Amino acid sequence: MTRREFITLLGGAAAAWPLASHAQQPTMPVVGFLHEGSSDGRAHFAAAFREGLSEAGFVDRRNVVIEYRWAQDQFDRVPALVAEFVQRQVAVIAAPGSATAALAAKAATSTIPIVFSVGSDPVKLGLVDSLNRPGANITGVNYFSQDLGPKRLGLLRELIPAGADVVVLVNPKSPITDSALKDLQAAADAVGQQFSVLHASNNQEIYAAFPAMAQRRAPALVIVTDPLFTSRRVQLVTLATRYAIPAIYTSRNSRKSAV
Repeated sequence: MTRREFITLLGGAAAAWPLASHAQQPTMPVVGFLHEGSSDGRAHFAAAFREGLSEAGFVDRRNVVIEYRWAQDQFDRVPALVAEFVQRQVAVIAAPGSATAALAAKAATSTIPIVFSVGSDPVKLGLVDSLNRPGANITGVNYFSQDLGPKRLGLLRELIPAGADVVVLVNPKSPITDSALKDLQAAADAVGQQFSVLHASNNQEIYAAFPAMAQRRAPALVIVTDPLFTSRRVQLVTLATRYAIPAIYTSRNSRKSAV
């Protein structure tokens, strides 16, 4: 997914804002930006979001207002943050890179336009009815990062001793975890690769996971795509280096962040 693709979708949603919405917001329409993660380390994403909207003709504080809500990696806060936007009757809810936020927004409103970007199949997640006809009040982009999970497992398998038990790190609170593990399991079964799963849904659990891997003498680590792990990428790379555990990440940025 490119920023332009996401902003094009958001601009399309803006064009469809109902007249009633403008009547209820006589000053400027509000774009509700929602993410389950933390703003720490994501300032450049928010800046790119504003820049993309500006390129589409929507300038923050000039003809539109962007309001940000971050759940700070506390997944149970997301529904309440969505409820704020619904009560405020924002013109559109943007959930870039957050399946949790997109699902919560869909559950909360059938009238406010919702635009998402996710790394897994939005049909499997239950966000849309189909890829070519999303339906209802929601649309977005899938950038297929979860689909590359089996490929990452395959690449690691070429580097480790035959029969070695790879460790897969997942966030158990993420809505994409079950689907990601099923895809990995299918890929592992096809080549006879074994893997074990460790859970981490906060900083402390991430720290605790690495001594556990070292105790198991884990030969390699696969980190499943998740906004929590993206926001903690420096921590993950630092710990993997400290414990000398070869790891494969979702993106190049994850690997470079601690260098």
